[in-house]
Amino acid sequence: MTPLVLDVDGSVGSLDNEIRLPLHDWQEAIRFGSTLRRYEVFRTQVEQRLPAQYGTVFTGSGDFHHLSWLLIERCITLNAFNARRQLRVVVLDNHPDNMLFPWGVHCGSWVRRIALHPAVSHVHVVGITSQDIGPNHAWENYAAPLRAGRLTYWSSGVDVAWATRKGLAQAFRSFESVQSLSESMSQMLLKAPLPTYLSIDKDVFARDVAVTNWDQGQMREDDAAQIIETLEGQIVGSDVTGDISSWRYATWWKRLMSSGDGQDTQVEAAALAIAQSGQHLLNERLAERIARCHIVPLASNM
Repeated sequence: MTPLVLDVDGSVGSLDNEIRLPLHDWQEAIRFGSTLRRYEVFRTQVEQRLPAQYGTVFTGSGDFHHLSWLLIERCITLNAFNARRQLRVVVLDNHPDNMLFPWGVHCGSWVRRIALHPAVSHVHVVGITSQDIGPNHAWENYAAPLRAGRLTYWSSGVDVAWATRKGLAQAFRSFESVQSLSESMSQMLLKAPLPTYLSIDKDVFARDVAVTNWDQGQMREDDAAQIIETLEGQIVGSDVTGDISSWRYATWWKRLMSSGDGQDTQVEAAALAIAQSGQHLLNERLAERIARCHIVPLASNM
């Protein structure tokens, strides 16, 4: 299960036996978000360079979580999933990534596209403590996948009473703590084993677990480990994002939107080095833990 690094921002340290695709020239074009046309050009170039087999994919900063879209669709193709043989997707994330973005796709909007894919049975976004699903931002969430029963938010500490008023209560699971959330999620996965794609955005973790460019949740590493280990023998594809890097956007709307989201993309060098060192150790542990739970390399799993 050789880890694969899509190296757009240089934030992912060297992993044992890794395959690394240098993509630095794409950083400004694809970071945070892009038009659909530009994303498809990027997708084509990446897919032409991907190896036949690989394990967990590391994509760098959480600004690149929308790369999961192309990775999940590739997993669907390689494993011959379709409307009758479907893939479940589990996303560990502090944010729903199901937010309105009418100009293309960005790191906070990609989940809708996967949740409505005919070969995907359901998407569970697990560990949300962000107010992105609170009453003040309710209107920003795409309702279609929630209403269709294709997407569930698993959250803690967020007022989601508005969902009941909107007839969406079945798509929301609210808990007193992230620990109880993780335990409930693990029980569900244990009772209903299915081929699963796992995507982890490390902003789901508390800041003393990993420091990212985004506002962070409350999950402990042990909580994530419990969920991963419950998925043993179910994982057919996986990715990890949420590393930390420093970047100043040249594109005005990216500067405006990332600032509005409270994102910190300009990190002082000494603080960046310390944060990336901690991130690297976590990446090594996640890569090893997820590899033990994968079914078989992607291209062979038919």
